Amino acid sequence: MYLLDTNHYSRIIFRDENLCKKVSQIGESFIFTNVIVGSELIFIAQKSNYPDENLAKVTAFLNDINLYSLNEETANIYGHLKGKIINQFGPKEKARKRKITIDKLGISDHDLWITATAIQEHLTIVSRDKDFLRINQVHQFTLENWL
Repeated sequence: MYLLDTNHYSRIIFRDENLCKKVSQIGESFIFTNVIVGSELIFIAQKSNYPDENLAKVTAFLNDINLYSLNEETANIYGHLKGKIINQFGPKEKARKRKITIDKLGISDHDLWITATAIQEHLTIVSRDKDFLRINQVHQFTLENWL
């Protein structure tokens, strides 16, 4: 089962033929995402040249897919992952470590939430974002890129 990231879903919404074929081969019942990806898709639609039209497409799409919410277990996984990432990639000096943010280490909070959902639900992440490669260095999970 797969959790697709924003970069894949945005291309599916706008009918990327190869991705649509891949999803069809796998079966839509095996394709998931979470509310973080949903929020990113809405943001992309809002900032586009045709926000009303694109928001309608995104909304229809989100109403038709398997969407995980965040919960206490997701938050616990997220917190542990974030701590491991800071410890592995952040400064070793305690005073500097307390001030470091995850984005300064080249990882977005959104991708960390997506990873936490995938770990919790035992899903393969499908993305081309490099963030996931770094996160995978501190916690192993399956990652694919269909683009």
